[in-house]
Amino acid sequence: MQITTWIKLTGSALLITLTSILSACNTTTANAADPAYQNSDEIIQSITKEDLSEAETEGMIYMREEEKLARDVYITLYNKWGMRIFTNISNAEQRHTDAIQVLLTKYELDDPIVSDSIGAFTNTTLAELYTTLTQQGSTSLVEALKVGALIEEIDILDLKKELDETVDNEDIKYVYGRLLNGSYNHLRAFVRNLSVQGVTYAPVKLTTEEYQTIINN
Repeated sequence: MQITTWIKLTGSALLITLTSILSACNTTTANAADPAYQNSDEIIQSITKEDLSEAETEGMIYMREEEKLARDVYITLYNKWGMRIFTNISNAEQRHTDAIQVLLTKYELDDPIVSDSIGAFTNTTLAELYTTLTQQGSTSLVEALKVGALIEEIDILDLKKELDETVDNEDIKYVYGRLLNGSYNHLRAFVRNLSVQGVTYAPVKLTTEEYQTIINN
């Protein structure tokens, strides 16, 4: 009786497992066909090209290097401290700056990144900021994590300003929206890592209300 019961239970478990596997396969197939799972570059290219305003042009050129700034600082701080969060997020920032490059190419605009070397910038303000932030982040691991959080605060404010005041073209909105969500996640990650270090992060650029909304989301 016990053996028979065990066989029935085992057979049921196997059936459930096989059903779950097949269901997962079907879900994967469906997701692959869903536009949300397409390559980001393809989505950017598929959105209708519109006339650019001067402000949109300037914004894309600046954001291309600002995302590189984040990448370069995080690579430098990873080399200093060897903490995985910096290399993980630097990879994300590379994808961010690549997405803006797709926009620049689409609209036949000159790329401000003439050298992809770490710390090399056409924009002198960003070049100076790279030096300041890497120096601050090199003093201690806690300061390095604070630098990361500060960079994400700056990105969030710049992207929100572009979206709220400047951008009209749907493809630029799409890219900036993705970048903004990424910056929200990055800020939360740096704040969590600071908490592990026993530090409660206080926002530098965001208002307390804006910061709490992001952190608690």
